[in-house]
Amino acid sequence: MTAVTQPSLKGRWRFGEILIQTGLFLCAIVSVLTTLGIIWVLLSESFIFFREISPLAFFTGLKWAPLFEPRHFGVLPLISGTLLITLGAAIIALPLGTFAAVFLSEYSDRKTRQILKPILEILAGIPTVVYGYFALTFVTPLLQKLYPEIEVFNAASAAIVVGIMILPTVASLSDDAMRAVPGSLRYAGYALGSTKYDVSFRVVLPSALSGIVASFVLALSRAIGETMAVTLAAGATPKLTLNFFESIQTMTAYIVQVSLGDTPAGTIEYQTIFAVGLTLFVITLLMNFLAQKLLARFRERYD
Repeated sequence: MTAVTQPSLKGRWRFGEILIQTGLFLCAIVSVLTTLGIIWVLLSESFIFFREISPLAFFTGLKWAPLFEPRHFGVLPLISGTLLITLGAAIIALPLGTFAAVFLSEYSDRKTRQILKPILEILAGIPTVVYGYFALTFVTPLLQKLYPEIEVFNAASAAIVVGIMILPTVASLSDDAMRAVPGSLRYAGYALGSTKYDVSFRVVLPSALSGIVASFVLALSRAIGETMAVTLAAGATPKLTLNFFESIQTMTAYIVQVSLGDTPAGTIEYQTIFAVGLTLFVITLLMNFLAQKLLARFRERYD
């Protein structure tokens, strides 16, 4: 009886493994096909746009006004606005998130960590439109008290709320990376007479650098692709400027503006959203490529 049952059990287990493997393969294929579909749509629609507008004029033009006469199709003001928001958010989120991670990993006790980390991660679950209204109703009035000349829609308030938005990503992933550093490295530092500060910032932090860099890249990628918060807070004025107190427009905010339905499909104005989307896609892709190079350069392996 055992000789009959054993092959039957093995056959059922084998069938289950094949079924699971097939399901996982199909999930991977769906992901790949979805990515290829997005790339195909961006490339095909952008090709139509670039048949009408010179790529050189698009990428080097200093004025963006595709919806008004006379039309201008220089995307640099949108890129400038996107990078301005990303820079401001990075100045806020990267150091604060890293220091928060150091505290959670190296200084806080278990009870404090169990309280603070979930509270910190709640920020990641707040809808982005709420951040936009928070910027309009709280951050901007506060900034206007300090700098009366600041505009109602401005890059500063948008950068602040986006920085708050991506801070949990930096803090949580950096904390996980630092906690993955072997305790033997910490004990070796203490054995040499190092202080808590020395061990945290000269041993643990460099050892977890690859994970911290990964958290930076993920956070900045989200900042570049943020839509609703910057649409509400930064305004819709494409402008080539480095002044955080002025109204600007990002690439994602422009895509939202044109996608509202007022622009007829198939027109050159409508095709601009695909050209801008392709530019945003390439920027994000280059960031991820650079991040992979940095991770390969600073990756640490422990047995």
